Amino acid sequence: MKNRILKFVIFIIFSLCLNAQTTTDSAGLKVPDDRIRSSDEGFAAVEFRRGVQAYYKGAFNEAIMQFEKALSYLPNDNLILDWLGKSYYKAGMEGSALSYWNSALDNGYGGLLLQNKVEIVRERRVTGDSSYKNMRLSEAGSFSGQKEEQLIFSGPISVLPNNDGTFWVVSYTSNELLLLNQNGFIINRVSGPLNGFDRPVDVIRLKDKNLLVSESAGDRLALLDSKGKFIKYIGEKGRSLGQIVGPQYLAQDSLERIYVTDYGNRRVNVFDKDGTPLFFFGNKKSDFDGLKAPTGIAIINESVFVADEVFGCIFEFDRAGNFIRELVEKNTFSKPESIKIWGEDLVVCDKNKILSVDSQTGSVFEYVRTGNAPSRVTVASPDVNGNLLATDIVSNEVYVMSKIQELVGGLFVQIEHVDSSKFPNVTVELKVENRHRQPIVGLQENNFYITENNRPVSHLKYIGSAANNKDADITIIIDNSNDSLLYAEQIEIAVKEIVAKMSPTSVLRVISAGAIPVLEYVGNPDGCRNFSIAALKNKPSDYSAVDLSLRLACNELINGAKKRSIVMISNGEVDFTAFEKYNLSELTCYMSNNSIGFNFIQTVQSAISDEFNYLLENTTGDSYYVFRPEGLAEIVENIVDAPQGVYQLSYVSTLPTNFGENYLPLETEVYLLNRSGRDESGYFAPLQ
Repeated sequence: MKNRILKFVIFIIFSLCLNAQTTTDSAGLKVPDDRIRSSDEGFAAVEFRRGVQAYYKGAFNEAIMQFEKALSYLPNDNLILDWLGKSYYKAGMEGSALSYWNSALDNGYGGLLLQNKVEIVRERRVTGDSSYKNMRLSEAGSFSGQKEEQLIFSGPISVLPNNDGTFWVVSYTSNELLLLNQNGFIINRVSGPLNGFDRPVDVIRLKDKNLLVSESAGDRLALLDSKGKFIKYIGEKGRSLGQIVGPQYLAQDSLERIYVTDYGNRRVNVFDKDGTPLFFFGNKKSDFDGLKAPTGIAIINESVFVADEVFGCIFEFDRAGNFIRELVEKNTFSKPESIKIWGEDLVVCDKNKILSVDSQTGSVFEYVRTGNAPSRVTVASPDVNGNLLATDIVSNEVYVMSKIQELVGGLFVQIEHVDSSKFPNVTVELKVENRHRQPIVGLQENNFYITENNRPVSHLKYIGSAANNKDADITIIIDNSNDSLLYAEQIEIAVKEIVAKMSPTSVLRVISAGAIPVLEYVGNPDGCRNFSIAALKNKPSDYSAVDLSLRLACNELINGAKKRSIVMISNGEVDFTAFEKYNLSELTCYMSNNSIGFNFIQTVQSAISDEFNYLLENTTGDSYYVFRPEGLAEIVENIVDAPQGVYQLSYVSTLPTNFGENYLPLETEVYLLNRSGRDESGYFAPLQ
C-alpha cells in the first residue's frame, strides 16, 4: 500500500513539472507557469488576438500583419506560425503558407494533421487534373438493398446523382424510384403513376429539371417532375415512328431532344422535349451493319455514342443519326450496359467492370472491377463529390467508388469561420473538400463531430449547407480599356441578361477595370436593369489592370453569399500590364481557397488569351460568347447550382473564457463512409 501511494505522489510531481514546461497563457501562446508573462509575450498576445479576429472577418491581409507582429515578439511560437500559414493560404499565397507550416512542423508541432494539410496543398500546386484522370477506383462504401430482415430496395439498375448530394435509384425488381442521401437513408419513394412503373431501367434529368424514366416492360417513357410526381407518358408499344419495344437507356442533347435506345426494335428513337416523335436511326446501311442490341447511350457536343450488347462495342453517330465510326472496336466488351459522361470521357459498365473510354480516341481504361462474386454493374454515374455511384443489380447494392488517392488521403476539412458573438452559443462554418478541391456535398449532422479542448461539445446542431442556398452574389468586371469598349453594346446586353436572371435577394457588384479599378455599383440587381456604359464613373484607359480588378472583386466577395462568382466581360485580349501586380497563381488560389468562381464572357468570337484560359482551368466557371443562341441566363443558373461544401453548425461552449481573454481551442472531424478529415482552430469569446 505504501509503495502505491509513493508511486502516485511521484506521478503527481512529474506531471506538475511537465505542465510547467508546456502550458499556455490566456492567449494560447506558450508561457512557463513558474514565472510572470514578459512584456513581449503580453504584446504578442494582444496582436495574436487581433489577428484571429481579423481572420474571421475575412480581412486576411490585416490578419497577416497582426500575426507577423506577434511573431516578432515570439519568433518560435508554433500557434502563431500555424495561424500565419492559415492567413497566407486564404490570401492566395500558398508558398508562404507552406513555409510557415513547415517551420511549425520542424518544431514538432501539428503532427499528422498539419503534415497531411501541407501534403495536400503542395500536391494541388504541382499536379493538375491530367495526373488524376486515369486513376483506379476503389469502393469507399456501399448501400445494401437489404438490412438484416428488412428489404429496402430490390434490383437497383440505374442511379441519378443530384447537385445536393442526394441521388435517385431505379429499383427494377420492386418497380420503384427511390431518393437516398449521402448516408444511404431513404428520403422518398416513388412508385410512378396510378398503375405504377413496369420494369423501370433508366432515369435522367432533363434540361427543365423534370425526370424521365424508361419502362422496359411497359414499352414507354414516364415523365415526372423533379419531386417524382407523374406528368405523362411518352411513346407506346410498336414499330412505327414514336413507338418503342423494350426501351433501355436515355440521353438528351443541347437542343433538348430526347434519345432512347429501343432494344426490341434495334434502333435509337428521338423525341423533342415535349415528347413528339422526330425520327429514329440505327438501321442497316451501306456503310453500317445496323444495331443489333442497343443499350447505353450518351451525347457529347455533336456526337451520339451507342453501345451494342451483341457487337460488344460502341458506335458513334452525329445528332441526325448518321453513322460516323466505330469508336470502340467489336468484341471489346462482353455485355456493355449504360454509358454515362465524366468530363470528356465515357463511363461504360460491362458485367463486373467499370471502364473509362476516351471519346476522341476510343482508348479503354479499367477503373475498377467488383470481384468474382455474383455481380452485374449496370450504371456508373459521377456524383457531385467526385465519386462514381454504381448500381449492381445482382448483388442488390449501390456502390460508392472513389479514386484510390482520395481514400488514402481522406477529406480536407477547414474551419472557415467561428462566430462567438453570442457566447456561450458558438456557430462554426466548415469547408469540406477532397484532395483536389472537389467540394463534398450532402453531409448531415451525423457526419460531424466537434470538440473543444478535446472534449465533446454540448447541444451540437446542424444549421445547414451552402449548397442549398439559391442566392448568388455576383461581381461583374467590365474591361474598361479603349479597345474593349468598342463593344459597348455587347457589354450592356451581357450585364442586362445577368441582372434579369438574378434573384432580388442577391447582391450585384460592378467593377470597371481600367488603369485603376473602380467599384461602380453595389446593391440589388434591379438597380442595373437599365445599365449603360456611359454611366461608368471610371474613364476608359489604354490598358486594363485585370489583376487589381480581380483582387478587388475577391475582396468584395469574401464575406458575401456562399454562392459567389466573378463574371469578366472582355474581348479576351490582355497586354503585358494586365497581371503586373499579382501573378495568376496567387489570384487563382485566392479565388479557389475562398470558394469564388470565375466566368468569362467574350464580346467577340476569337481565341481567349492564355491568361484567361489559366483562370478558367484552375477555378470553377466557364467561358461564354455574348451572342450565344441559348443566351447568358445559364451563367447565373450554373453559379447557383455549383456544388458548395460549406456547412454551418452550432453548439454551446462550456470552456472558461477569463472575461474573454482565453484562446479557446476547437477541433472538428468529418466522417463520410470510409473517409474522414479533421481540422483544429480556436477563437476568443467577446471581452467582458
